[in-house]
Order: sequence, then structure tokens, then C-alpha cells
Amino acid sequence: MENFLSIVEKGNSAVNSFVWGLPMLILLVGTGILMTCLTKFFQITHFRHWVQNTIGGIFSNKHITAHTEKEDTQISQFQSLCTALAATIGTGNIAGVAAAIAAGGPGAIFWMWVVAFFGMMTNFSENVLGIYYRRRNERNEWCGGAMYYLRDGFGSKKGCKTIGAVLAALFSVFCILASFGIGNMGQINSIAVNMSTVFGIPNVVTGMLLMILAGLIIVGGLKRIATVAERLVPFMAILYILGAGVVCAVNYKMIGPVFVSIFKGAFGMRAVGGGIVGSGIAMAVQWGMKRGVFSNEAGLGSSVMVHSSSNVREPVIQGMWGIFEVFTDTMLVCTITAVAVLSSGLVDLDTGVVISDQVSTALVAEAFSTVYGRFGSAFIAIAILFFAFSTVLSWSQYGSKGFEYLFGRKNMKFYKIVFVVFIVFGATMDLTLAWDLSDTFNGLMAIPNLIGVVSLSGTVMKITSNYVDRKFRGKNVKPMLSAIDEIQILHMNEISNYEEKEA
Repeated sequence: MENFLSIVEKGNSAVNSFVWGLPMLILLVGTGILMTCLTKFFQITHFRHWVQNTIGGIFSNKHITAHTEKEDTQISQFQSLCTALAATIGTGNIAGVAAAIAAGGPGAIFWMWVVAFFGMMTNFSENVLGIYYRRRNERNEWCGGAMYYLRDGFGSKKGCKTIGAVLAALFSVFCILASFGIGNMGQINSIAVNMSTVFGIPNVVTGMLLMILAGLIIVGGLKRIATVAERLVPFMAILYILGAGVVCAVNYKMIGPVFVSIFKGAFGMRAVGGGIVGSGIAMAVQWGMKRGVFSNEAGLGSSVMVHSSSNVREPVIQGMWGIFEVFTDTMLVCTITAVAVLSSGLVDLDTGVVISDQVSTALVAEAFSTVYGRFGSAFIAIAILFFAFSTVLSWSQYGSKGFEYLFGRKNMKFYKIVFVVFIVFGATMDLTLAWDLSDTFNGLMAIPNLIGVVSLSGTVMKITSNYVDRKFRGKNVKPMLSAIDEIQILHMNEISNYEEKEA
């Protein structure tokens, strides 16, 4: 058995290296660059507009936050954002940032920003396609995501029907498998380890309590998950930002040197860890990009599944929420984590060497402890609890949508029961191999998704241009809102013509 596990681990390590190697990172960032160019740098040229229609609109547009009726299966724009952020604002914003700094030096943070900048338009494109190709299920719920725009969008191209259907099925399979790993057991294990280390709570107790709590929420479906997310996400994000902000404020004299170190490290103006300059740049680029992708998930096709359930009709409107999602996750939360760690004196800003012997979450906890004392570790443990548990809730929705696509809605209860039970396993198992496997499946989700985004990039460009023409240029053109509506109208016309001929 040990030999078998060893073989599996070595094989998975090789696959994982391929999936998350330089080619994949180039593909992810390249897609973001392509979509940024095709949309004429929408995230910059229309910065004021997307801010006003996302975070700005929360305070001026009641429609954004208004809850739908009980019988309405849609969720509000704000709920869709919070549910998506619940998945992206997680352990990656704490442990992931610390890991990037430890492996790639301060310069890794700059490349994390680069990934986020272009990732904004990847996420924008995913959401635009999600809304455009979504459809209703038998409960009148919106269903959207990579599987639908692969099958109905990419699959509608000449000679691509079969491969579109295959890629859609593969994406759904990878999504389900990833939901049990990175979306469930890995997150729960992080909570359990931190609760045990800081508060002495046994792992099995943590697992049982979280299983019961998650079960009560997940069984209620998307609307209950969204209701919890819209209350939990703003609270946990603001609490963490304020906590990290205090650390930065106390060490305000180091803020300038921190940013100097980030920019110098990014371009090899100093070696990482005393190594050669070329190696330092490579490590900074690779770890910054890798952690950036893991943090905001732009290009993986995950959050689009919940964004597609929004009550918005305009694809570009939901696309702008995708821009804001990446901005909040990486530019705000990850940045403040990085500045808190780098300004605390635990990293040599000249060489990039981590002075502390701590890594990952413990490094961030130690940085907080320099200001809060023993409470610093408790603060991070509580932050991990909120961040990771909310990630579990959102990933249960992602996995259930993948399961629904493959096996139908009637069988979703089976998935939800198994998902909830696995929470206990996550709290009590050694998950080294499980983490590696989940990373692999999470990365494999990106391959079919990016094929869909790139192949339909022209569609995204047309939808965006259509929106800009109507909103900014005053042109009287027909809105591009739904491909499915157009297909159904065409189908109804064909039936009508056939009936007329028969008559």
C-alpha cells in the first residue's frame, strides 16, 4: 500500500508540476493580456464606471443589494459577489502570500499584482460568457459556467460540437474533484490545525461542529449560502483588513522600504536569498504568478458558476463584478497581508531572506504577534476559520453545479451529503497527498475553461463593444444579453415556419 501511495504521489507531483508550471502560467496570464487588449483595457479606461456600478452602486442603487422574492431562485448582484469572494478570499490570502514571499522574495508580490491586473479581464470575460450562455433548469434556477459556454458557445463552432461537449464534461469532473480537495478537506484541515494549535480544540471536535454547521447551510441551496456569504464576507474582510492595517500603521516607517524592496526584487535588482540574480527573478515571477492565480482564481472558471445565478440581465454588468472581485482579493487583501509581513521585520528587505523560522500561516501569525502579542496567533486562527469555512460553502455550490451538469438535479442530494461528510475526514486526516491532488484538479479546471474563453474572445469583444456603444456613445443598437434567448427564438421561428408549410 505504501509503495502504491508513493507511486501515486510521484506521478501526481509530475502532473502537478506540468499543470502549474511555466506553460500554464503563461497561458493564464496570456489569456488575461489577450482579453485586456480586445476590450481596450476596460479595467483602466472605464475604471470610474465599473467602480460606480459595483462597490459604488451598493450605496446608491438598491437593485444591487435587494433580495429576490422567496419563490425567485435568483440571487442579487451583491450576494453573487460575496459568494464568489467567499471562495477566493481564503487561506491563499494568508498562507499563500507568506509562501510566495518565502520562496520568491518580496518581488513575488509585484508579479502577483501583474497577474491580478490581467486576471481582472479574464474574470470579466468568464462572467460575461457565463451570463450570455446561461440557461434555466427545471426549478427555474439559472445555470451557467464554463461547461455551458464550452458546450453551447465553443461547441457551436463548425466541427467543434463533440470536443465542446467533451471539454464541458471534463471541466465538470475536475470541478467536482477539486471541490472535495481544495474546496473542502484542505480548508477544513487548515481550520482544525489552527484551532488545535492555538486553542487546544481536538481536530475531531472541530470537524464535527463544522460538519453540522455546514450541513445546515448547504442543504438550503444557493440562496441560503448567498445569504450567509453576504453577512460573513464583508465582516471577515473588514475585520482582517483593519487588523492587518494596524500592523502596517505601527510599522509605518517601513512602508516605503517595503515597496522599494518589492519593486527591486521583482526585476532582479537584488538577489533573492543571496542567490544569483537570474534565479531570483525566475523565483519571484513564478511564485508571484502562481500564488496570484491561486488567490483570485481568475482563469479557473470557478466563481462564474455563482456569478451566473445573479438577477442581472446585462452580461457586462456582471463582468464588472468580476473585475472588482479580483481587485478586492489580490490588490487589497493580499497586498495588506504582504505589507504586514514585510514591515514586521521578519524578512530581510535587502536579500529577501525570511529571518523567522516560521512559514505559511505561522509567518503571518508571527507578524501579527509583533503588534498584538499572544493575541496575534488567535487573530489569525479566527481569520482562517472565517476565510476557510466560507470557502467550503462556496465550493459546495461549485461542485454541485458540476454534479448537476453531469448527472442532473435529482441526484444533487447525494453529492451534498458526501460533501458534508468529508468535512470530518478533512479535519482528522493527513492531507499532504490530498492537497497535491486537489491542486492538480484545480489547475486542470483552467485548461478547458481557458480554451472556452480564448475561442469565444471575439464574442466577449462584441458584447463589450455593444455595451460601450449603448452606454457611452449613445448608439441605438440591440443589446446582446443572451445567446440562449437568440437560439430559442431561432428555434421557435423554425417551428413556426414548419407549421405554416404543413398547413
